[in-house]
Amino acid sequence: MTRTGVGAGSANDGAKYGFNPVSRNRVQLEFAYRSSWVVGQVVDTVAEDMTREGVEIQSDMEPDELQRLEKEAGRLGVWPQLCEVVKWSRLYGGAIGVLMIDGQDLKTPLRMASVGKGQFRGVMPLDRWMVQPSLQDLVTDFGPELGKPRFYDVLPDASGLMGMRIHHSRVVRLDGIELPYWQRISENGWGQSVVERLWDRLVPFDSATAGAAQLVYKAHLRTIKIKGLRELISVGGKAFDGLVANIDMIRRYQSNEGLTLLDAEDEFQTESYTFTGLDNVLLQFGQQISGATGIPLVRLFGQSPAGLNATGESDLRNYYDNVRAQQEARLRAGVERIYGLLYRSVFGKEPPDDWDIEFSALWQMTDEQKATVTNQRSAAVVAAYDSQIIDKPTALRELRQMASTTGAWSNITDELIKQAEDEPPPPMEGDVPPGAPGQEGKNDAGSDDPSVAGPDAGQEKARAAAEGNAG
Repeated sequence: MTRTGVGAGSANDGAKYGFNPVSRNRVQLEFAYRSSWVVGQVVDTVAEDMTREGVEIQSDMEPDELQRLEKEAGRLGVWPQLCEVVKWSRLYGGAIGVLMIDGQDLKTPLRMASVGKGQFRGVMPLDRWMVQPSLQDLVTDFGPELGKPRFYDVLPDASGLMGMRIHHSRVVRLDGIELPYWQRISENGWGQSVVERLWDRLVPFDSATAGAAQLVYKAHLRTIKIKGLRELISVGGKAFDGLVANIDMIRRYQSNEGLTLLDAEDEFQTESYTFTGLDNVLLQFGQQISGATGIPLVRLFGQSPAGLNATGESDLRNYYDNVRAQQEARLRAGVERIYGLLYRSVFGKEPPDDWDIEFSALWQMTDEQKATVTNQRSAAVVAAYDSQIIDKPTALRELRQMASTTGAWSNITDELIKQAEDEPPPPMEGDVPPGAPGQEGKNDAGSDDPSVAGPDAGQEKARAAAEGNAG
């Protein structure tokens, strides 16, 4: 009876989600990316955050070897190229990064062991509109690539590798927003652009912003009451032209120091209005875009947090946790493959057994925070070692583990830990070493009775016998 709810005869009955596949309109997406800074931020921000800090290599490699590896990655532009792959996958709904290996046929499966020194040449970004996946020839081997295209054919008008067929093992494939199966089929196996979901929120935000800008030009409304105006307009001619000239003169000279000349029977009035509440409307639209993209306002718009004691730190931490999850889910397999190729290309051999990579933390501690964390953790490890809860090798491993977060104790190598393992165990509490004050004349067992043999008594007797025979 109140006409509330779906099917009750109210306006809600006409509400529905329409069919607006923005992801298929490449030109519209490109113009939105070029002309709307909001779309540019949405596409670029996550891609840049996913690739700006790189990775940390977990291995007992010499520091100069790590430096050579990262220097080669910088020379080849590995991370800027990966950033492009992520960007175009977010804008278009899908993209691939081709692993360029000199001297190998792109249409053959990649064999990591066949890559020699100096063969890896970087990553070539290609978006979904530059390649045609082999939709009739799919991967049938069990694994994460099952059901994906086996080959990607580069179109003739692409910027590089024109007309070549690329095996799926030689690409790093990234989709935009994952879609259900039948929707994925309608997109040639690709995902959806991140811009499509926020399109209905983006248009109101831009409209409100443009409307607010227009209000600045017309912050007041001026009105003139002219007797017999309707008759002047209907008659026209010189009388009407004179009226128009009069109004134009008023507009031209109506300034801070000007005068407004009117007929005695005319009336002039000004109606001003304020922008109260308009900033809240724009903020609400901005928050909806932030929610649609998963990017906090402080990162998306560069907006300072509002409210008492608000710093935006919790928002950024949650956002960085989300970026870290996307790195692990979307980039890890490709980055591990790239750095495996990079190692073989730089050193001409297989990576060590303890080889592993970890994405660098996006949240960077200040020097004061690093020093505080280092002191607290180091003191805890030393206290555990002094209390004989842990041995020296374990203490060294715990200290070295801090290098990934604070940068301290990074020079503790496996050799130092091995030396610590070979050292004799420290004396237990209450043990008195031989030769200490009050222990003169006592044997290793701590007794001056010759009949009480210490732990090394047999070795002493054997040494004395050997010396006597030599004499």
